Amino acid sequence: MNTFIMDAEEELTPEKLQEFIDIHINKRIPRYDRLMNMYKGNHPILHEKAKDYGKPDNRLVVNFAKYIVDTLNGYFIGIPVKTIHPNEEVAEKMRRIAKRNNQNDNNAELSKMCSVYGHAYEFLYQDEDANTRVTYIDPHNAFVIYDDTVQQEPLYGVVFTIDEDDNIHGTVYSKEWEKDFSFADGEISFGEQKDHYFGDVPLIEYLENEERQSAFENVETLINAYNKAISEKANDVDYFADAYMKILGAELDDETLENIRDHRIINLKDGDANKLVVEFLDKPNADTTQENLIERLERLIFQISMVANISDENFGTSSGIALKYKLLAMENVALMKERKFNAGMVRRFKMMFNIPTNFGVDREEYLNIEYVFTRNIPNNILEEAEIAEKLAGITSKRTQLSVLSVVDNVQNELDRIQKEKEGEEINSFNRDMNSTFFGSGELDDGQEEE
Repeated sequence: MNTFIMDAEEELTPEKLQEFIDIHINKRIPRYDRLMNMYKGNHPILHEKAKDYGKPDNRLVVNFAKYIVDTLNGYFIGIPVKTIHPNEEVAEKMRRIAKRNNQNDNNAELSKMCSVYGHAYEFLYQDEDANTRVTYIDPHNAFVIYDDTVQQEPLYGVVFTIDEDDNIHGTVYSKEWEKDFSFADGEISFGEQKDHYFGDVPLIEYLENEERQSAFENVETLINAYNKAISEKANDVDYFADAYMKILGAELDDETLENIRDHRIINLKDGDANKLVVEFLDKPNADTTQENLIERLERLIFQISMVANISDENFGTSSGIALKYKLLAMENVALMKERKFNAGMVRRFKMMFNIPTNFGVDREEYLNIEYVFTRNIPNNILEEAEIAEKLAGITSKRTQLSVLSVVDNVQNELDRIQKEKEGEEINSFNRDMNSTFFGSGELDDGQEEE
């Protein structure tokens, strides 16, 4: 999917904005609708032409699209992203902003929309109490216009809605200002220009990958072929259930046919018994061919999408290095997505730090934020503990602790260890002092307590 690009020196006129909106509505939105329908299970097979009357017409949907998206995102962001800053005061303010905006849920929805559409948007604004708010926006209702330089920096962000009368209302955001617009009677008109203080375009595009492809877009045709194959398989089962009986060499009246059907007994007296044939018509059996096709399609869907089939019966028995090899392809996808997600989060906090009331520190402090992504996989704590124990004396304490999945924050764990160590030293010192000045505290034989 191509990006919207314009000359940085060129003014965004109503005519230019209308051109971008027309392309978005006529080319991008139909693709978004198709991809969301795939995710929701509204697949093309449900809309195919009906078969002739009397023929089985099963329309089965196996929703691999939803499975791929949900499995990938459960693995990628099922455990919320951690944002760490060395300044505890700044870190506390970041936690407060995150709670106010329900940021973990925002991140999860952004990630899911990226996997469905190939990209998604995050919008920053100041509420009536001057708090910085963050929300996600469906790409149906937004797009970003970039400059034509090598860096492709964002020039404008556009957020809009379409009302019941097909009139468009929205807002354009630059790095310094925002401006409402409306599209009616074939023309766009701009409203009053207002300043904002984010220092950048407050509409951030998050990418699934550089090509902005959906997580299942490469296997869309395979999913449709799988649906067709398994539906035809179900049709064949129905065919066999409604098999025809042929009776050759005797003419049966309606009463005899009804008697055979009701009592399931064939007793024919008329006709030459040597030439009489009573049997079911057999449809050619393609069961093996169909099963081979279905198995191959399923295997290719997971192989090409690079998402692990974690419901496979052999998957749960894997452990250690074998499990990592099974997850390697999905890990590569997650790593690429992590880099794109990280870039969006950097822009998010850059704009937050540009608002003086948020943190009250140097605006460049956003560069000191560390973003920690943790994969959501089952962990063998015993195996990790053994590895950490063997690293003692070889690596630093920090590296040892980083092996353990039960340790959320290595630095916090090191601080706790240090505090416990200091506490033990103080307790030991107090015991030694008590022993020196007061003895063991035990009375000698025959000594009376005063």
